[in-house]
Amino acid sequence: RSSYRDTMAAESTLALSLVEEFVSGLQDSKAKDAAKGVKDGKFTVLQLVEALGSSLTSSQPHTRARGVHLLSEVLEGTPFSFHILCCTQHFFLFFSTVEVLIAFYENRLKDHYVVTPPVLKGLKALTKCTNLPPGSAVSMLRSVFQDIHVQVRLSYCTFKLKGLGADFVFGFVQSMDGERDPRNLLLAFQIAKNLIHGGYDLGKFTEELFEVTSCYFPIDFSPPPNDPHGITREELVQALRAVLTGTPKFAEFLLPLLIEKLDSDVQSAKLDSLQTLVRNSCLAVCLQLKQELTGLWTSVRREVFQTSSEKIESAGLAALTALTSCLSRSVLSSDSEDSLSTFLDFILKDCKHHLCEPDLKLVWPSAKLLQAACSASTRASHIITVAVMPSLLEQYNNRTQCSHRRTLLEVVQRFIHSVKNYESVLLAFREALCSIVFSALSESNSSLQITATSVLTSLAQQAGLLVESDIELALDHLTRLLLTEEDDRVSLAVVECAGALAQLHPALVITKLIPKLKKEMFTGKLLKISRILSTGTHTSSVYLTWSSCLFRAHESRPRGGSVNFSVDEVVLTCRSLQRIAERVQDSEEAGRCFHDVFIPHLLSLALQAFVSVFFFFVNAFDLFAQCRAYFLMRCVWLPFRLAGQTASRAVSLFLDGDVSFLPDNSFPSHMQLLKGDSWSLSRLVCLLMGSVCSLPRSVEVPQIDKLLSALEEMSCACSHPLSYTSAAKCFAGLVNKKPQGDSLDSPMAADGFSLLMSDSTDVLNRACHADVRIMYRQRFFSENSAKLVQGFNAAPQEKKPNYLKALSNIVNKLPKQVQVTELPALLSLLLEALSCPDQDIHLSTLSCLEPVLVNPPQVLIQQLEALINRLLALISSPAMSVRIASLSCISTLSHFPVLPFRARVLRALAKPLDDKKRLVRREAVQARGEWFLLGSPGGR
Repeated sequence: RSSYRDTMAAESTLALSLVEEFVSGLQDSKAKDAAKGVKDGKFTVLQLVEALGSSLTSSQPHTRARGVHLLSEVLEGTPFSFHILCCTQHFFLFFSTVEVLIAFYENRLKDHYVVTPPVLKGLKALTKCTNLPPGSAVSMLRSVFQDIHVQVRLSYCTFKLKGLGADFVFGFVQSMDGERDPRNLLLAFQIAKNLIHGGYDLGKFTEELFEVTSCYFPIDFSPPPNDPHGITREELVQALRAVLTGTPKFAEFLLPLLIEKLDSDVQSAKLDSLQTLVRNSCLAVCLQLKQELTGLWTSVRREVFQTSSEKIESAGLAALTALTSCLSRSVLSSDSEDSLSTFLDFILKDCKHHLCEPDLKLVWPSAKLLQAACSASTRASHIITVAVMPSLLEQYNNRTQCSHRRTLLEVVQRFIHSVKNYESVLLAFREALCSIVFSALSESNSSLQITATSVLTSLAQQAGLLVESDIELALDHLTRLLLTEEDDRVSLAVVECAGALAQLHPALVITKLIPKLKKEMFTGKLLKISRILSTGTHTSSVYLTWSSCLFRAHESRPRGGSVNFSVDEVVLTCRSLQRIAERVQDSEEAGRCFHDVFIPHLLSLALQAFVSVFFFFVNAFDLFAQCRAYFLMRCVWLPFRLAGQTASRAVSLFLDGDVSFLPDNSFPSHMQLLKGDSWSLSRLVCLLMGSVCSLPRSVEVPQIDKLLSALEEMSCACSHPLSYTSAAKCFAGLVNKKPQGDSLDSPMAADGFSLLMSDSTDVLNRACHADVRIMYRQRFFSENSAKLVQGFNAAPQEKKPNYLKALSNIVNKLPKQVQVTELPALLSLLLEALSCPDQDIHLSTLSCLEPVLVNPPQVLIQQLEALINRLLALISSPAMSVRIASLSCISTLSHFPVLPFRARVLRALAKPLDDKKRLVRREAVQARGEWFLLGSPGGR
């Protein structure tokens, strides 16, 4: 019993200490300590309340506020829920404890206003209790409504509050009234939405709830710069919109509000009202008041007819579509009025007559309104199309001015796009629609022809609407325009239309359009036809058919004289094929066609161009570029097996002159395409680059070493920029894809540094009167040493020896006085060089170190242990020169303060005394003698 009292006293003392430090000492961090004390069971919440006694009853409001603040912090900072059960490992509150705390906080709501914030914080913490005592949630909320005259800031469990009925709604309305803080508004809108959707009885306060929320409509809020809360206008708009459209009970208030805002002069209010109408929930609300639809239509019509804002016009049309769609879904009974028909009658009455005035400005607003309603549902499409389409067709046939006809065609096209379930709606007008389109295509007016192609495209995209005879007649018109029309705008429109037809009806395009165009290839229209068909959007089969026609046209072209065809035509063919390659979908069929037909034919065409006499008088750079681009485009996507065959063919052509796979075998056998002495043929190497460099890494290129050798020779010996540049790129591309191994792990660049820094014995020396500039080695070192160090630091481990070798070769050739100056900065890398496996690096580095060791810098003295370790390792090197150089350096080191290393060095020097090479043994004897003298009376 005495032990229990001692424990209770200790717990109370700890709680009192924390309370005093928090309340009087103003140490906010003690709140966390208090929460931890409760969590760890050092004292209970009731003990904390007892310790807070004097603070909570103080006459100073701020002292009382600090006391409540500490208690609320502890409740909020305890990381577990409150339960009615006890647990020995965690802190849980009994019903009685929770009731005491609730009663305490409710009472404190009547206290001074400075106490209110921590009280609300404590109530918020208590609402997290999963098992609140019965009636406590209602009690807390009633106290909040009655005793606090500020806006709502509390998120509570609303599902417990339905028992308050309409009184709760009234209390919420009171608490929200006049709120201006966007944070509180966002929370208030969310609570209002929960009230509406949570089944609360709004009762006689329905209008009050609507008024207290709708007074913020439309939201006019711009967040301040660097707003820490991050609340946006859009968040508030969406939250408020969800409230206003949340219940049909708001219908009698909402629709007049929207109409009122639409009739105002504030653009943002108009836009927000229209966007609110688009919500399905809003439309469901509005349909409760069908008698108000006339006023709503009048407002929407006015905005589309008169507004200068595209946003408001678009929002008005979207609202009309949504409203019509909602009316279309309304359930009809035998004795009820058809709301949709009535509403569409309003629209037709106000808009239809304007379609008969194609030269007036109200044609387009009226058409847009009709089309917006038409696109809402199948019923709406049928009603409006039946009422409008005959009038439009009649108007077109009666009008003679091309501008009027074009306007009517554009209106018709918009209706075609907007119609729902076109098969049942437009099918009755198919013949009449085709008639006006074909009539417009036969006109000479370019604008009318362009519009007609767009309408034809729209009709064709309605699958099943046009029959085969319609498509054939359309292709006849398009072919005529392709061959006769000089206006580029018309040609482009025809190409787009033909592309659309080719996508939908490829068989008809292949059998009807392409044969007619093929006949016209040799009438001077090849360039135009190729450009047209390669820029459209067609199916793969159409592209492949047309490409085959291009090749066959070149093969079957009548030949005469010394020139068979122009390079311009070949260039155009390549450009067309490149565009086709970009558009054709990757497939087995396309890959086989490109491999078997296109690539061999294109190589054949290029060879024909280069062996022709005409080639020497033209600039064929475009031809090279287009051919190369084509090969790069297609070879990337070739299937693996075909890619390997393509590589084999290309290599055999360029290395061995094998032309057997080309469709034209009139070329001389064993052509030397990679020899630099052929001014024209050597440039074909760019096609080799396109053929082999774009293949997947897994494809093995045959005769790779021989090919690389030939490319290297061409890149160095050829005098033609295109040839040697392409050869170098091809070489680089092939090396880049070579697998890892010895062929890639022996670069000679590092050895090249030694060549650059050494004296030339044959040509580049002063004896041969060469221009050897003074201090060129020092300049080379200063320009490149930092780059080598940077490269060493960034290189992977397996590449670091190359940088060390290059750096060692540079330093080794510097004058000795320069070495002594530069060595300190490079010492760490030179020591690293002594550890790499390359014997040449060892010898070069040791050559650098030997003269420096005669008068070593301080930085070298500091690295003696590392240097000795590396030198001792090298006395067993397989290279005799390395063993001798390392022993020489070890001998020189005996003049340094190295006595601590004497025994270890002497043991290591015993082995080279038995070396099989006399010069090594001699150097070992010299070094061992020097180190024996260390520390002896007569020695050093």
